[in-house]
Amino acid sequence: GFGGYMKYAFPADELDPIKCVGNFQMYEVLGNYSLTLIDSLDALAIFGDRLGFENAVKLVIENVSFDQDWTIQVFEVTIRVLGGLLSAHMLATDSKYGFKINWYHNQLLDLATDLGDRLIPTFKTPTGIPYSRVNLKKGVLPTITNETCTAGAGTLVLEFGILSRLTGDPKYEIAARHALEALWERRSKINLVGNNLNVLNGSWQENITGIGAGIDSFFEYMLKAYILFEDSNYLNMFEEAYAGIMKWIKDDTGFYYKNVNMYSGKLAVTWIDSLSAFFPGVQVLSGHLNDAIKHHYLYYTIWRKYGALPERFNMNLRDIDIGVYPLRPELIESTYALYQATKDPFYLHVGETILADLNMTTRTRCGFASLENIQTAELSGRMESFFLSETLKYLYLLFD
Repeated sequence: GFGGYMKYAFPADELDPIKCVGNFQMYEVLGNYSLTLIDSLDALAIFGDRLGFENAVKLVIENVSFDQDWTIQVFEVTIRVLGGLLSAHMLATDSKYGFKINWYHNQLLDLATDLGDRLIPTFKTPTGIPYSRVNLKKGVLPTITNETCTAGAGTLVLEFGILSRLTGDPKYEIAARHALEALWERRSKINLVGNNLNVLNGSWQENITGIGAGIDSFFEYMLKAYILFEDSNYLNMFEEAYAGIMKWIKDDTGFYYKNVNMYSGKLAVTWIDSLSAFFPGVQVLSGHLNDAIKHHYLYYTIWRKYGALPERFNMNLRDIDIGVYPLRPELIESTYALYQATKDPFYLHVGETILADLNMTTRTRCGFASLENIQTAELSGRMESFFLSETLKYLYLLFD
């Protein structure tokens, strides 16, 4: 996958694994900054490719600039690009990991700081909740939407917090923390948050809530911010949020987590989405192991039936609603967490099944392709950067 990207696509953001060319289409995660290379930096290190890691760092330093007239998604660029730069910087400067680069002088941190400064204007709203998009050269344009999703605005505190700790400038962490707290302050009386809201007045735009798309990583970052920064305020928020989820969103069987009305807790829709497969991993981290085991088994059952995880599955009809699979990592990440917690070889078999299915259905001559239709095995021309940086990394860690 990485070799195909470097051979056929670099310095483009993505590989088109069907045409074996760089993907220059206008997706909002792309910004002409060699996205796949940056997002893969720490994966190269974890896979033990010391020379590959050093060469990739050099290529980023020599080729990447964020002075681009390109409107991007703040959330995606934060977790993939800012996070990629910061993790690689820490690997390159700390000898205990075995990847310290002697000639390296904080160039990745300089790039990360430049990017952070281009993202920070999005937080200048009456609520402190950031705009979802920004032009890297021109800033927040008048045409940019006032709506954002909860995950998009509330999943920034790890990267922005680390940037503040590394630079000594608290402004990044303060902004991201305030955004997360502002979202949580707008929760309903039963401790549920909505999916989309207006950043100017803080009003919820739809009442449906769950643990999947649009909300998912909001909960993940509460818990991980507590672990990383040892701030009990994050843990208190997470525990309140988790209690609300378990009371109102978890189905009585314990296998299924519903989408409900954020004010009443009543069932809203009967589908679940693939992004919510991250939640068993969060349950492992928070010590709710039995809940994680049951929850994970549902997603693996669906994977085993189709050889991939559909983007949306209707629990009432027991059928696919949206049959796309863009090589997402969430199920694999949860599988890795469960194996680490239990050492049950069942989870190795889960990983083996997933690995075999990926090889059989998504491999192309130059990379791996997203599935446009998991029932017909029709492929689409995208290999998202998270396939290398997350999906394959968690598979590797599962068996390592």
